Amino acid sequence: MTLHSMTAFAREAETSPITLIVELRSVNHRYLDCHFKLPDSLRALETRLRDTIAKTIRRGKVDCQIRVVDSESKDTLEINEDRLATVLAALDKVGKLSDSIAPTDALALLQFPGVCNAERVEESAIQSTAWSRFEAALANLQESRAREGQQLEAFLRRRLDAIEKEVAALREALPALRARQEERLRRRLEELEQPLDEGRIEQELVMLLQKADVDEELDRLEAHIEETKRILDKGGPCGRRLDFLMQELNREANTLSSKATTSSTTQSAVELKVLIEQMREQVQNIE
Repeated sequence: MTLHSMTAFAREAETSPITLIVELRSVNHRYLDCHFKLPDSLRALETRLRDTIAKTIRRGKVDCQIRVVDSESKDTLEINEDRLATVLAALDKVGKLSDSIAPTDALALLQFPGVCNAERVEESAIQSTAWSRFEAALANLQESRAREGQQLEAFLRRRLDAIEKEVAALREALPALRARQEERLRRRLEELEQPLDEGRIEQELVMLLQKADVDEELDRLEAHIEETKRILDKGGPCGRRLDFLMQELNREANTLSSKATTSSTTQSAVELKVLIEQMREQVQNIE
């Protein structure tokens, strides 16, 4: 399954039989939160719109706005010619019977019952058009979320590869770092110019190496890296799981930093934390 970003925008419009615009906008959110701005003629659709979004989108704040721009101007005037002819004939007859009757203007004729019928666009037609444009906008929104999700996935995998290389380099350097620590401790002890118990020296070396041992941290970092890869391979709504893994990766990097006894180890820990933080920021955008 594809990763989806929570950030996207889609717009659809219709001009016949009415002018109608549908806009969908989604941003980051802890869960699915839908907001609607609809004209009165479309209020009855809100529940259906909400349910459709919930079937398509798992997480994010979604704003849906539908505007009916000029439904009133789309009303048409239809003249009943037979009725108009009847009225004109009646007026002609009245005119012949009386000279005192004032002439009738065209507007008065149009206002006479039955002469002109204004046909409004039916509410059902507005709802049908709105629903059609909403479905198209929602499909476009998902396509946009999927495209950005692919970009986010590529970004995360690059950072994850860099973290994996840093961890591998640290593990490879551990034997040399331990030997350097042991040599430094022995040299300092020799500088004391006092007889020392070899057994005690060995105990001190063991204690020092245990305190600086980062094997467990590296093991856990590698395990978290593999789990992150597995989640990315699986795809789908996984933002919360990835966010949890970023916290775990950061915890191990902090422990690694606290145990660092050389500048190279400290530098590696800092680099790990930078990479993890970059991933964490982008994970916030994943559904």
